This record gives sequence, structure tokens and C-alpha cells, in this order.
Amino acid sequence: MASEGGTKTGGEFIEHHLQNLQLCKGDDGWVWNVKEVCSGNFWAFNVDSMVFSLILGLFFATLFSYIVRNASRGVPNRMQALIEVVFDFVNGSVKDTMHGTSRLIAPLALTIVVWVFFMNLMDLLPVDLLPRILELFGVHYLKVVPSTDPNITFGMSISIFLLILYYSFREKGVGGFVVGELMMNPLNPRDLGVPKLFWPLVCAFNFILESVAMLAKPLSLSLRLFGNMYAGELMFILIALLFGSILTPSIANIGLGVVGAVLHFLWAVFHILVVSLQAYIFMMLTIVYLSQAKEAH
Repeated sequence: MASEGGTKTGGEFIEHHLQNLQLCKGDDGWVWNVKEVCSGNFWAFNVDSMVFSLILGLFFATLFSYIVRNASRGVPNRMQALIEVVFDFVNGSVKDTMHGTSRLIAPLALTIVVWVFFMNLMDLLPVDLLPRILELFGVHYLKVVPSTDPNITFGMSISIFLLILYYSFREKGVGGFVVGELMMNPLNPRDLGVPKLFWPLVCAFNFILESVAMLAKPLSLSLRLFGNMYAGELMFILIALLFGSILTPSIANIGLGVVGAVLHFLWAVFHILVVSLQAYIFMMLTIVYLSQAKEAH
């Protein structure tokens, strides 16, 4: 890949494509992608991740809103049929997993699975397509897959975590959640016949264990999605290095380029499964966690 300073090496190519378009606040004001300012800076915003996630969210909302407004009661068109299949699948997953009813969890699950799927699907675009286009306008760094940014995945998982806390306190009360669930499980001192003098020690031990388990929920949600999508993006970048060899006219490089093109196709076909599976897992874990939070017993 060509840059302002010339042709990049393989390592520079990989590092360049894994770098977000960042806006950072330094002592002299806001700057774009200055490593000395952005490294470890709390006020560093990954603008590309934010923009693409918002665009995909608006696209999802607009598409589904349009389909709903123009839905036919007769024979549906292909797009309406696809939306209905997705809706029935999500609704069925919620009913099979959750005990009771909720006006929030099903719409939330639908939003998550489609939005995350769209974000993951951006990984199937050629790695140099959009970065090359925006490079013509002076934008030299761009990552187009929002789910490869831990800030995005952590933001979604923290939102789910706050909902877990909200439902836990609402359904169980402060005493039922903090004392009954966090302090009396998994080692119930009453069932174990522990003398009441030692109940505070057992409850404190339980609270530590359950707090770690509770905090692990948003951590596992975010890291699972981020790790899988980041690895997939890295594979596409490595394959792009092989495919880029075809631009240099020599028998060896043309052979590497052909191999790269074949590998890109095969990995893209396999990655469609990864893209869909990660969106499904994020949705299902959200349903399970919120269902557990709503169970008063």
C-alpha cells in the first residue's frame, strides 16, 4: 500500500490498517492521529468506529421502519419475508429462553442481533476499499468494522450490564438481590448449618464470588465479540498482503497473488458463519442474562 512516505512494508501495512481514525485532546487542542498525544489519552475518540456504528444503526432502523410501514398482508415480497423470518426467530428465542413477559427484551434482542450483524458484515469489504477512497480526501487512517473496536463492544455490554442491575433491583429488591442472591449463594450458610457467628464470613465470601461472576458478564460479552472479529479482520489483512503481490509483475508474486485471492474467497465464505454466529451469541447471552435478572426466585 502506498502512503505519503512511500510504499509500506508488510508490518507497516498491518499496523496502518489496525489503526483507528482518532481525535485526541492534547495540551494544544484537538489533533488527529498524533501518536504522542493519543497514546494512553483518555480523551481519544475512535471517530471511524463511532461514525460507522451510527450509520449502520440508522440504516437498520430506517430499513426496518420502511418494511413495517409498507408491509403487505398478502404475499410478502422477499425483503418483508426476510424481516419476518428474523423477527420470528428472535421472538421465538426470547419465548424459549425467558420466563414471563417483557416489553423490552424482545425489541432489544432484535436490535442487537441485526445491528451487530451489520457491524460484523463490514469485515467482508475489501480491506483497502474504503481506506483508499478516503485517502483521496486526506484521511489516512480508517477502520470500517466497529465491532473490532473494544470501545464499541464494551459500550454495548456495559449497557446490557446496567439493564441487568436495573431488572435485578426492580424484581428482587435491594435485600433480595444484594443479600438473597449475592450474599447467600452459592454457599448458603443456613443450608450448610453454619453457626450464625460465622455467617458474615460466609456471606462476604459469597459476595466476592458473585460480584466477580456478575462483572464477568459484560467482560465476556465484549471480549468474545471483539476478539473474534479482530482476529477475522487480521486474517483479511494478512491475506491482502498476498493478494497485493499480484500488482508486482513477476511469476512468484503473481502466484502469491492468485493464492491470496483464493484464500480471500474461502475465508470470506467461512467468515459469513463467524459474522452471523457472533451476532447470535451476543443476542442469546443478553436474553439469558436479562432473563436471570428478572427471575424473582
